[in-house]
Amino acid sequence: MYYLLRISDVVRIPPDKFSEPLEEIAFEILREKYEGLIDSELGIIIAISNLNVSDVGMIIPGDGATYHEVEFDALAFLPHVQEVIEGEIVEVTDFGAFMRLGPVDGLIHVSQVMDDYIVYDKRRGALMGKESQRILQEGDLVRARIVTVSLSSRGARVGLTMRQPFLGVLSWIDEDLKRIKGEVKSEAKK
Repeated sequence: MYYLLRISDVVRIPPDKFSEPLEEIAFEILREKYEGLIDSELGIIIAISNLNVSDVGMIIPGDGATYHEVEFDALAFLPHVQEVIEGEIVEVTDFGAFMRLGPVDGLIHVSQVMDDYIVYDKRRGALMGKESQRILQEGDLVRARIVTVSLSSRGARVGLTMRQPFLGVLSWIDEDLKRIKGEVKSEAKK
């Protein structure tokens, strides 16, 4: 889920930047500090905007820089356990598939793809269900549920599942809905 946060901080403006516009320098410093930051409470900071810098700064003895109070908006992505999301499969391996979730990729382990025996086709780069003949490959649009989230300074890890009703490749979901409505007969009944 994406959030817009309002953050207050203090920015240090070094003396060699005093001749440049205060707001531009503060924006540059804050972008370096915050964009790409991963925090377990805030999530992943994607961008900052709407910067308000106090014109009056403080000087600390022994430091030639000025310190200015600043407020700004931060766009953040924070995945939540049990959240249902849609995205694109960007890579398929023998152990699972990676789904793009905005600024990070989530892993759908091979055991969480479908309720079927799965075979990895290396030549095609796809996971295939032995009984259902369903195929998961790069470029597929899928719906999945977040089952694990780990955010730390080392990175973000998100675990996903598609082994629940109305999850999986969007075309699979359409087939299942038609089958429920009786528009398509089940493969087993033919």
